[in-house]
Amino acid sequence: MAATVYDKTMERAFRLLSYKPRSVAEMRERLLEKEWAEEPVVDQVINRLKELGYLDDKEFARQLAASRLTIKPLGRTRLRFDLKRRKLQSETIEQALDKAFEEKSEEDLIEKAIVKRIRLKGAPRNREDSKKLFDFLMRRGFSYELVRRKIHDHSIPTGDEDEA
Repeated sequence: MAATVYDKTMERAFRLLSYKPRSVAEMRERLLEKEWAEEPVVDQVINRLKELGYLDDKEFARQLAASRLTIKPLGRTRLRFDLKRRKLQSETIEQALDKAFEEKSEEDLIEKAIVKRIRLKGAPRNREDSKKLFDFLMRRGFSYELVRRKIHDHSIPTGDEDEA
């Protein structure tokens, strides 16, 4: 019994969703990878998945942002980058970021990152160690001002002071 293109596309969509949640753009891209895929059928399948509640970019972005912050303390910049890689619209990303940082403040997150880093690597003992911590926090996506202030609050030498 031959399956229609719609049936094959819907089956593939469910299989893809069984592995992990996806944004609408990611799903469209993955469904169109197959040579037998037809764009109108893919659009039809995506609309049906939206109706069924399996595809919802706003909810997807909100959940992804919350889970990323639970797993690892990240700053707004890094989280925005991670969400953009998932092919979400800017407005959806900003709403998800606002919601995520409403629940967990960037101040608390950077504090957790600093405490964990110090526990694992030890407190910075010199300018080079401080620079490594600074760079680590910047890679985690925290703003320059916040990183500078927190390192100063912890009285960690950054090398900006005059050395006597």
